[in-house]
Amino acid sequence: MRKIFIGGLLLLSAAGCLAQQYKPTDQGSAVTFTIRNFGINTKGSFTGLDGVIAWDAKNPDSCRFDVNIDAATINTDNSMRDDHLKKEAFFDVEKHPRISFLSTGVTGPDRKGRYTVTGRLTIKNTTKDISFPFIVTDLGDDLIFKGDFTINRRDFDVGGSSTISNQLTVALTVLAKKQ
Repeated sequence: MRKIFIGGLLLLSAAGCLAQQYKPTDQGSAVTFTIRNFGINTKGSFTGLDGVIAWDAKNPDSCRFDVNIDAATINTDNSMRDDHLKKEAFFDVEKHPRISFLSTGVTGPDRKGRYTVTGRLTIKNTTKDISFPFIVTDLGDDLIFKGDFTINRRDFDVGGSSTISNQLTVALTVLAKKQ
């Protein structure tokens, strides 16, 4: 009986190791956001992608996303605004240099080929659970993950201005290279 139990544990451990490791890259990736400011859609982006993605399309339970971006790379094509967004009232990049996401589960695919990831988004030392659908494109040794989600910036203590919408949409196109 003990051998069966140990064998079962080894099998479960091995199944969790089947996911291939990938590294997100800036080149070929885009982390963008859209938010209304003074009633006009304002777009921006971040770079500095880092982390590890474990992916096995046939076994979503073994998949894991542990990724982050450099908050100081915010770019809205307006350097004065970007400098303001880096300050304490918004992203406070000196104290909180990274924005991170750690998945807690992946399900799918659905009939349209979409997966859903659930995880913990951390901005300015505030962590909230989020969930969003995404698609995966297999490029051989590389993968592209695409998805988007909406968050409330005030949930993360980002900005106090009333001229900016509380809701913003984040769009992700992440090129991940096989390790």
